[in-house]
Amino acid sequence: MTVGTVLTPYAMSTWMLVLLIGVVAAGGAGMAGLGVLMSAVGRTLPPEKRGLASGVVNAGGSFGQFAVVPLAQLLSRSVGWIGAMTALGFMALAVVPLAWLLRGEPPATATAPGARADGSMRDAVRDAWADPGFVYLTAGFFVCGFHVAFIATHLPGVVAHCGLAPEVGAWSLSLIGLFNIVGSFGAGSAIGRWRMKSVLSLLYASRAVAVLAFLAAPKTTATFMVFSVVIGATYLATVPPTVGLVGKLHGMRFLATLFGMVMFSHQVGGFLGAWLGGTLFERTGSYDVVWILDIVLAVGAALIHLPIKEAPKVRPVLAT
Repeated sequence: MTVGTVLTPYAMSTWMLVLLIGVVAAGGAGMAGLGVLMSAVGRTLPPEKRGLASGVVNAGGSFGQFAVVPLAQLLSRSVGWIGAMTALGFMALAVVPLAWLLRGEPPATATAPGARADGSMRDAVRDAWADPGFVYLTAGFFVCGFHVAFIATHLPGVVAHCGLAPEVGAWSLSLIGLFNIVGSFGAGSAIGRWRMKSVLSLLYASRAVAVLAFLAAPKTTATFMVFSVVIGATYLATVPPTVGLVGKLHGMRFLATLFGMVMFSHQVGGFLGAWLGGTLFERTGSYDVVWILDIVLAVGAALIHLPIKEAPKVRPVLAT
């Protein structure tokens, strides 16, 4: 992440920019991303504490967004955008000593009920894709990626299109990060008491209502602030129940791999959200089409989680 971010200002061509941002920096972020973190933390804790722990991990990323966006804007004004990129790139090195705390093998007792202890990763992947619930969960997380990437990439553009100051966009993104902390803790706590699929359906339905209300409201600074608070509470609050469902359905042993596949769907949705947002704006001069598509997808995601059978998959144990 550091190498990709620090070298990005010196890219002299499009392919260099794509390589540094899209492969080097993004690859580093992905390999140290939520799948690895959630698995490392979840396998060391008893089931009743995993929901809240995943909320804490997710909230940490949200606090980073809240803190870094205004910091990046301040650095850009004081030392220029190249200096800001350099400083933010080297900040990523702070992860290195923290990652050392997660070294070592997970406890042998961390296998979840229903998970076959002697199964291979290939068995786990095959079982997961044969499970309709896992497929529904993956499809729903695609919608999450579309929604998150569209807002993160284009909300400043929406602010500019409405004729408001750039600071409105920066503070909107910061508020999303801040209130995602609240949402992450709330979701992590809720999945210990309610069905995870119900929490996910509620979160996606809330997004649809929030975006619909935003479209209908006058585009003032206050509107953007309120929208950011509401959407922030649902923004990545979907992660704890999604990780929890993967672990509950298919065990903790290969959680990083299985959630990595679900996360891949999220990133594909994120690519389409960012790309379609820019493409359709260039063609229509408005973001309305993408907002409407986002509402439709959110409603679909709210519905697709309802048929999931929330129980561990019992797999046959081979005779010895």
